[in-house]
Parts: sequence; C-alpha cells; structure tokens
Amino acid sequence: MEHTVGPAQAAADGPYSYSSQPRSLPPRPKYREQSNGSETEKVRYGNIMVDPRVVRGNVLSSHPTPPQAQSTEPLAIEVKRPRRASKSKHIPARRLTLEQIRPGTPEPVAGRVHVHVQTELYLEEISDRIIEVDGECQTDEFLDRPPTPLFIPAKSGKDVATQIETGELFDFDIEVKPILEVLVGKTVEQALLEVMEEEELSQLWSHQRAFAELRNAEFAELQRLEEQDRRIREEKERRRLEHLEKLRKQKETAEKIAVRAFAQRYLADLIPSVFNNLHDSGFFYDPIERDIETEFLPWLMSEVEEELQKKVLGRIMLDSLIRTVVEQRLDEFSRPPPPAPPAPPAEEPGETDAAPKMSGEEDDADQPVAEEEETDQPEEGAEEEL
Repeated sequence: MEHTVGPAQAAADGPYSYSSQPRSLPPRPKYREQSNGSETEKVRYGNIMVDPRVVRGNVLSSHPTPPQAQSTEPLAIEVKRPRRASKSKHIPARRLTLEQIRPGTPEPVAGRVHVHVQTELYLEEISDRIIEVDGECQTDEFLDRPPTPLFIPAKSGKDVATQIETGELFDFDIEVKPILEVLVGKTVEQALLEVMEEEELSQLWSHQRAFAELRNAEFAELQRLEEQDRRIREEKERRRLEHLEKLRKQKETAEKIAVRAFAQRYLADLIPSVFNNLHDSGFFYDPIERDIETEFLPWLMSEVEEELQKKVLGRIMLDSLIRTVVEQRLDEFSRPPPPAPPAPPAEEPGETDAAPKMSGEEDDADQPVAEEEETDQPEEGAEEEL
C-alpha cells in the first residue's frame, strides 16, 4: 500500500509524505517461544503507537536519554541483575559477548549518584514546570435580550356558525321559577336564623351581665377581706416590732446602767491612782521646790565639792610637809651624837634632896618639846598658805 500526497495538498499541508510497503503478518504460534536477538532486530514496527522508540506522555518532566545511553542502558541493567545459573542458558551468546567486552559504569562513591548528562551539540533546558503563557481577549458589551413575543397558536380547522332563535333553547319564566323559590327560601331561612341568633346573643349578654355583677361583687368582697387581712398583718407586725424595739431599749438601758455602775466603781480608785502616779512621775510639782532642786541644789553641791576638794588638797600638802619633816628628823637621829664635855663633880645629894637627873635624860626630855614646836610651825605656815 502506497499513499502519496498530491501537489495541491502538499502545497497546502506542507512537504509531508508517507509510504509503507505491503507485507504479510508472520504466522503466530499458539505458544510463545523464546526468540533470539536476530529475529527481534528484523521486526520493524509500522505503527508508531506500538513503537517503543516513541516517547509517550509529558516529555518536559522526563529526562531525555541519548541514543548511545538507550542502547547501552539495557545491557548495564542486565549486568547489574543477579545472574543465576538456571537462566544463563537463555541469554543470547551475542549479548553475553557484548557484556563481557564492554565495561560497565563503575559504582558511585559514597555520598554521590549517577545522573544523565546531555551530550548533544545544542543543549535543551529541562524543567518539571510546564511553560505557561497568559492570553487575553476583549468581548463586546452585554446586550439585553429583547422581550419575547406572545405565543399565538396557529389556527386549525374551519370556522362554523349556528343561528339560535328566541325561545329555542329555554323559557325564562319557566326556568327562573325554581331559582327564585330557592333564593327566597334561603333568604327567609337565613333571616330566621339571624333573628334566633340575636335572641340567643341577647340572653347570653344578660347572663354575662348578671355573672359579671356577681363576680364584681365577690371580687370587691375579696379585696375588702384581703385589705382587712393586710391591715391586721401590718398592725401585728408593727406591734411585734414595737415590742422588740422596747425590749431592745430596755436591754440597752440595763446594759448602760450596769456599764455606768462598773465604770464608776472602776474609776473611783482610778483617778486618785492616776494623779498619784502622775505626781510621782513628776507631772505635778511645786515650782519653788522644782527651782530649788534644779537650780539651787546643783549649785550648792558644786560649791561644797569645790570646798571639799580644797580641804583635801590642803590635807594632802600638810601630809607631804609632815612626811618631809619626819624624814629629816629621822636622818638627824640616825647620825651619831657629838661627844659631850666632861661634867664637874657633883656633890652627893642628901636624903631629902630629889634624885638628880642625868644630862642625857634632860636632853631627851627637851627634844620632844622642840619637835612639837617645830611641827607646830609648819602647820601654821600651811594654814597661812591655805
């Protein structure tokens, strides 16, 4: 079968032509047999829908594979598959030879992976995002729809007319009599019903008035009794409150009397004791006595103290003078006495004469007197100094 595009169609559609040689389909066995690589290469696909070389789907999201990689990738995958002894006999000899001759891609080092790289002369940007372009168009303004015309159905059939003379269809006097009887009867019946209803309403109103009067009288009596009961309750409550107030005032009066008596008994001794404490504390005092205590007595004590200090000073000086004199006398007495001159012979005393005194004894007797005189002289000098 050969199909060739004509010149006019080629000029309109472009330089495109397609031709396919007729061929017969190979006989297909009932069961699928294992075929070698040579038979597979002889099969040529005439339909692009079943051609494995045609990429289907979105080509932008998939990475294009170069022809060399397409031819070698199945071999690399076959090399990576675990080889089993039971399936090695089914692999063609040519493929095994190619696998042994062509070295495979080494495994990536730790932390890296193999990626596909474009080796064509002109590189193409590969992106997972579809390219989008915004387009705009302007439409005409919205026009109101015109009103829909009334539907008038088309006429069908033929027009026919009939002439009716007077008295042919019915007689008015005869036909109107039963209608008038019904109308008059219904009117009279309705009038009687209305009269009976008015009589019944008047009786109902009279009963209602009597009932309302009785109810109003009972309601007035009830209000009077309620008002009387309310006044009695209020009077009772007022009397009870007055009695409670009276008891409260009596209790308060008794408590006040008891408190006043207790306060009087408590304050009877409190005021004198308070005044005594204040007097003892010095809040109540005699001005003259306070002046003597604060002014005169301190001055007197200071003067007496000065006089006593002067007397003590005089005594101390007198004691020092006496000590000095005594020390000098002790020094003089501690020295050896000078030799005494020879005394003339004395006559023997008579019996009536007193015993003669020794010169040494006389000197010893005279010495204390002299010492007393000397001691008196410094005392007089000390008194003059004081």
